[in-house]
Amino acid sequence: MSAYRPFSADGHTVSWSTWDGDGVEEVTLQWENEGWTASGAVGRERVQYVLRLSPSWQVRQFLLFRDLDEPDLWLATDGTARWGEMNGAHRVELDGCYDIHLAITPFTNTLPIKRLPLHVGHTADFPVVHVDVETLEARPELQRYTRVGTHRWAFTQLENGSTQEFDVDEHGLVIDYPTLFRRVP
Repeated sequence: MSAYRPFSADGHTVSWSTWDGDGVEEVTLQWENEGWTASGAVGRERVQYVLRLSPSWQVRQFLLFRDLDEPDLWLATDGTARWGEMNGAHRVELDGCYDIHLAITPFTNTLPIKRLPLHVGHTADFPVVHVDVETLEARPELQRYTRVGTHRWAFTQLENGSTQEFDVDEHGLVIDYPTLFRRVP
């Protein structure tokens, strides 16, 4: 297995546009408080999100902002896949999930790619928290990641069987996600 190049502690910024060029997203990664913070702004949907990650790319907190100064949704996990809202409510239905999935960004595909120690040809199935940014519904969703090549992955949503292959860069970030997202230089 070839590991992806780590990000500089000074941070990293990456941008994608929608496939049709209708919207742009920018994600900034910063090393702070002994972990990574990913801050994304998705233009077309007018959504901002913040993911706080452990050094090994495990999700610790997820904040979603739509139209308020305070988060519209704020979830956290204790590192053992036990989830709750920041107001203290335990989200039992999300327990066992490891990552966050937002269909409006290719960035969330990076989470399992950076976290999973898969060799080329190997596959992992696991539950994630799928967040609908319009309704704020957070529900478990079973996904499959297959490492097709050193820099090529296949992602399958097991509930509907849809599969998409895409290439990643030297850091494990999606380059182009066919029909949905293109990397902006």
